[in-house]
Amino acid sequence: MKKPVVKISRSYAAVRFILIFIFLSASRCFAGTPGSLGLKGDAGDVHTKHQPGIVLIGGGGNVTGAFEWMIKRSGGGDVIVLTASGNAGYNDDIFALGGINSVETLNIASRELADNDTVAQTVRNAEMLFIAGGDQSRYMRCWKNTKLNAAINYLLNEKKVPVGGTSAGCAILTGFYYSGENGSAVSDSVLNNPFHPTVTIYNNDFLHAPWLKTVLSDQHYSERTREGRHVAFMARIIADHSVFPKGIAPDERTAVCINGNGMATVIGEGKAYFILSRSKPEQCIAGKPLEWNMYKKALQVYEIPGTPAGSGHFSIVDFDEKKATGGSWHWWWVEKGILFRR
Repeated sequence: MKKPVVKISRSYAAVRFILIFIFLSASRCFAGTPGSLGLKGDAGDVHTKHQPGIVLIGGGGNVTGAFEWMIKRSGGGDVIVLTASGNAGYNDDIFALGGINSVETLNIASRELADNDTVAQTVRNAEMLFIAGGDQSRYMRCWKNTKLNAAINYLLNEKKVPVGGTSAGCAILTGFYYSGENGSAVSDSVLNNPFHPTVTIYNNDFLHAPWLKTVLSDQHYSERTREGRHVAFMARIIADHSVFPKGIAPDERTAVCINGNGMATVIGEGKAYFILSRSKPEQCIAGKPLEWNMYKKALQVYEIPGTPAGSGHFSIVDFDEKKATGGSWHWWWVEKGILFRR
């Protein structure tokens, strides 16, 4: 009678061992990655042959072609999604496209988490990074000058993996960025007073993406008529920093994908706008309407319509108009706080 009892005991021990092994190895989130909202795929760290790239998405929904562009450049490695809003939806969206080892979302909503060594190392191990939308002022408050901040810049400039962001995540990827900390700036208000309290622009004190040092982005562009506020922001940069900024602005569900040579293409449903400023506004003072005319040629703007596979080319390295293809040139200017285009 003892022999069957021994067999049952061994069988139970074997099953128990297997279950424990599966539980511990199936996902990094079980190991207690701080801020993790879950992981899909293989929990083991891989090393792939990857290529650099920057993706600026205008919000309003996913751009599948842009995700596929980043995944290809990742070499099929590990993807990290950063958020501060507790949404793990990108795990399913990105993993469903295939071609990656894993995807994990980290909800980093405090400076304590942003300064956590495990969080920073998890980000450094990534072969692709995507920053979700939300509130860029929260990203600024929680992430700036932390170990997470350093880890993102490491991916951008040393490891050189594809890094992208949508809406708020797009906003913080350029050297000049709008924080939105005093509420959302509205075009009419800030064109009539470019020193309106909602105009909060920061200069290269956060993320340092290649070629974007003098660039200011904006998002949800045509859908929320943000062209006017973008121009007012650029005028403020000239007034405050004596720098002639450049602008990049994708519409919703539209992505500007910049390859390792600094050449951009536009993927998605709307347009992307590339804006050059070469002159000072005639009037940019507190409480007065913006005047930026320069004989109706204050700003030179190139519009590229997106397609699912990618359309047009624009050199982000030098904003050279001779290298622009697939779009059309326009002039923008401001008279008495009103934006005109032709």
